[in-house]
Amino acid sequence: MEKKSFTFDEIKMKLVNYCVYQDRCHAEVEQKMREFLLIEEAKEEIILYLLKENYLNEERFTRSYIRGKFYIKHWGKNKIKMNLKQKQISEKLINMCFDEIYEDDYVKTITRIYEDYFSKQTGLKEYQRKSKTIKYLMSRGFEYEKINDIFE
Repeated sequence: MEKKSFTFDEIKMKLVNYCVYQDRCHAEVEQKMREFLLIEEAKEEIILYLLKENYLNEERFTRSYIRGKFYIKHWGKNKIKMNLKQKQISEKLINMCFDEIYEDDYVKTITRIYEDYFSKQTGLKEYQRKSKTIKYLMSRGFEYEKINDIFE
């Protein structure tokens, strides 16, 4: 099957729609551009256009990603940070945007997940239930120190 060819403007509009549908980061847009046979100059021109028109905004992407992964998926900061780094978002930007998560929401989420998971661990000694629950929270990206502070 041969690839359908698009004009420069068609490709540009496809990428605008890609960004409008959901906030994207540079890496995702560049990945999407690989579907089209574009020369470097054309890619740069599209990226610049998307930035200039605010379709592509790395800070907005990072903020909405953090909100979604915490408030909807209930991921901890470590997991969120790791996934954003895979999307080539700078650590400085990630840390700056973590103010999207309210500290008391973070503590409440850790507490709720801890209690839910802990209560499901049956037939184990208390310390085994506790260590299994802490491991589970850490696998969701919550920081050991934070978990420990809450349950000291």
